[in-house]
Amino acid sequence: MKNKYPIGILGATGMVGQRYIQLLENHPWFEIAWLAASDRSSGKLYGDAAKWRLEAPLPERIAKMTVSPAEPEGAPKVIFASVDATYARELEPKFAAAGCAVLSNSSAFRMAPNVPLVIPEINAEHLHLIDAQPSRAESGGYMVTNPNCSTIGLVMALKPIEERFGIEQIFVSTMQAVSGAGYPGVPSMDILGNVVPYIGSEEEKMEEETLKLLGKLKGQTVTPLAARITAHCNRVAVEDGHTECVSIKFAKPATREEILAAWADFRPLAGKELPTAPDQPVQWAAQNDRPQPRLDRNRGNGMAVTVGRLRPCGLLDWKFVVLSHNTIRGAAGATILNAELLASLGKLEPMEAAPPDRSGALQRKRNMEVVDDIVAGVFGGGVRGPGVI
Repeated sequence: MKNKYPIGILGATGMVGQRYIQLLENHPWFEIAWLAASDRSSGKLYGDAAKWRLEAPLPERIAKMTVSPAEPEGAPKVIFASVDATYARELEPKFAAAGCAVLSNSSAFRMAPNVPLVIPEINAEHLHLIDAQPSRAESGGYMVTNPNCSTIGLVMALKPIEERFGIEQIFVSTMQAVSGAGYPGVPSMDILGNVVPYIGSEEEKMEEETLKLLGKLKGQTVTPLAARITAHCNRVAVEDGHTECVSIKFAKPATREEILAAWADFRPLAGKELPTAPDQPVQWAAQNDRPQPRLDRNRGNGMAVTVGRLRPCGLLDWKFVVLSHNTIRGAAGATILNAELLASLGKLEPMEAAPPDRSGALQRKRNMEVVDDIVAGVFGGGVRGPGVI
């Protein structure tokens, strides 16, 4: 694995765990070295433990790997985690305390004040919060989270608008794919020919996470965006791809052409050479009946979001439709892109545990280094690939 980071997957047999495996096959920076799942799967070959559900074949090397217990002992120092929030609350801090960088798709710590909730194109500067976590000073480990699958598409479309015009109110109604519920997910008798107008905790997640992601980092605190938001979340009979109907009130007037230009110009990671980052993260579909999940969810290898149907709103200012691939951009791909950003900033390198910093000087120095790295690496100069570890 010379020149590649060994990666561990926690929750490897689930739907998002399978997406990690698919997306990491032949990844230039990362290589899967460890798989872990529940006691039911531990000790089995992965090919026997997992019911593979993706269209791409299960890589033979992965099928022959033995599933490990969900414990830090023997795990690599970079962990991609996708386990139920109940288990994540216990497991993820254990791995961070053992010196691991935990890149999590779970909701358990997204809203924790000292845990970064990050989309690289949106708020990379929030990675400053890593050094506010006790485990960072004690063992070198930390936790970084990516947002809920429905939140990511929304925020990707909102960020270019918020930057140029400001946002005061957001109304969003979602039509969410069944894959977002995992496997086996929603029973067929409940979803076929039907719409389920409730997804547990989904509306609360969208509302809270959107404002944190679009908020400003002040010291070691994120001040949420001062906007009002309401979300309606619905499960529909679509396999992959979350569609969202959005209406927004701007802080200052904008024309249709100015909004389209904001989306077209939004390329904050251009030239940074992060392998999973799409060239054009927000893509415009001009047809009246687009975007559609079947036709548009795989744009940018599933990492781009597609916007369409931009038109004046009779209640607020403007309304549009946004579509994103919920298990790629909205889950596994989001975690991988966060890891690529951290690698480019040198934050996946092993770090020696430091002695107690009673004066706070060492912590302040580290905080400044994180800010400097982010400014130089994301908004300034080039990005470097992974080193030999």
